[in-house]
Amino acid sequence: MSRLKWYGIGLVIGIVIVLFTSVLQIKTNLIADLMHWWEFNQHKETALIIGRANDAIGLDPAVVTDQESLKVTINLYDTLVVYDRSGASVEPSLAESWSVSDNGLVWHFKIRQGVVFHDNTPLDAQAVIFNFNRWMDPSNPYHAGHFSYWNLSFGGFPGIVDHVRAISDDVVEIKLSEPYAPFLNTLAMPAFGIASPEAIKTYNEALKYKPVGTGPFIFESWNENGEIKLTKNSLYWGAKPKVDALIFKSIISHRERYVKLKGSEIHIAYDLPAQISNELEEEDELTLSRRPVFNVGYLAFNMSNKHLKLANVREAIGHMIDKDAMIEAAFDATTRPASTFVPPVLWGHHEGIESIAYDVDEAKRLLRKVGIRETIELNLLLMDSPREYFPNPVSLGLFLKDSFAKAGIDLHLEILPWEEVIAKSKNGDYDMVLAGWNGDVADPDNFLYNFFASENTSKGLITNYSLYHNQEVDNLLSQARQMNDQSFRESLYREIQELIALEIPAIPLIHTMPTIGLSKTVKGFVPHISGVEPLNLVELKEVAK
Repeated sequence: MSRLKWYGIGLVIGIVIVLFTSVLQIKTNLIADLMHWWEFNQHKETALIIGRANDAIGLDPAVVTDQESLKVTINLYDTLVVYDRSGASVEPSLAESWSVSDNGLVWHFKIRQGVVFHDNTPLDAQAVIFNFNRWMDPSNPYHAGHFSYWNLSFGGFPGIVDHVRAISDDVVEIKLSEPYAPFLNTLAMPAFGIASPEAIKTYNEALKYKPVGTGPFIFESWNENGEIKLTKNSLYWGAKPKVDALIFKSIISHRERYVKLKGSEIHIAYDLPAQISNELEEEDELTLSRRPVFNVGYLAFNMSNKHLKLANVREAIGHMIDKDAMIEAAFDATTRPASTFVPPVLWGHHEGIESIAYDVDEAKRLLRKVGIRETIELNLLLMDSPREYFPNPVSLGLFLKDSFAKAGIDLHLEILPWEEVIAKSKNGDYDMVLAGWNGDVADPDNFLYNFFASENTSKGLITNYSLYHNQEVDNLLSQARQMNDQSFRESLYREIQELIALEIPAIPLIHTMPTIGLSKTVKGFVPHISGVEPLNLVELKEVAK
């Protein structure tokens, strides 16, 4: 056979092979495309949708104090240590271990290795120190905003923190100027979530709109309707999220939240009143969860007001409030009247203190005693939307207005959006204010120090809404912070509550038991005593019919 013929046969075979390979490649690509399409359609995004009464104020935990913000940020940021799911003890988080000197002043935290922020920058000792310097140093260029939790926890800037420095690449030393019994619990608060230093440098004060942490979820969007979306952090160092996304929706109306829960438009509905809770329990596809009673709602008097600086006037107002009637008018059957500012479930609660008795005639007598015989006018600042401790704040305001009128006080209600109430409260711009607190940690200090320490009256950072100054109370609060003996600390907190009950800078009104509605598809949800919980262990599962 001639060479030319062989060339021809070879050419034909080559063409056949090329054609066969091309067809095979096309089929292979088609099969791969079909497999990707199948996988995509088999795994649709699972989004856990949460309905709450109010939008977040900001997503930088260091500069917010409201629960709506912290409910989101706890899923974006990690702290050095974290509460267990019961809230009873502290566990490792970004710090995998720690130690403290015998005198309680020097703490060493070993930083977990291999953790990255959502912007792919690494976590190390220097990143932790960068955050502490931002929080504690007002001259730091990134100390932008009101760092209320730092001020409350550490007594100013820098307060009792002497220094924060690196011992090595993965060990941070924190030295205190005096012992601080709640120190470890304090570091577990969501306010001390560690943010990416690079993100802080890039966004500074705008970090509250562009959060970057190490948490189980990553920020995606926040729209003008108050809807916030977080997506799963696939590189999370801890327990991986069981859903692909979290969506927080702002739904002011209790009834609307319930209707959307019933209609499967949301999976979790926070803060439902008793009437709706009773309806919910009749629904086969829904279930109910309750938080422990770990809050207090109260009426704070601005003691710089010419009338309210008089103890007889403050006591008179106490006699004007019928707490049983108040609960019937503005709360539900799970609400308890408060006689002091420490919740009954918390150690240090003083069960021997009783509420001021309802007695309008005694109220009038006390007003006359200080020369008030004509009607006086006072302003009450309150929010226009529900809080966990005030589910119906406007109804409460109207009840107080009617009650005060019986004894000759004309109460003007200044009803404002929550963000404006916070701004005015932090600056002391009111005569009286409806205030409340959900406990962050299981320690009376978290209530009594925040409400009544003289240190907490600086404009812009006020949490002592009464502007109350009492050196004996300050000394007792300081002493209790420095002692580790819980029984001794308890005796100090009981003494403080007795002093507060005598001077009446504020009146404790109620403790509520917040109710949460859940779809039965929600599994693994555990309500945290503090009012905020990470949701990475929550999943959605179809219910067998």
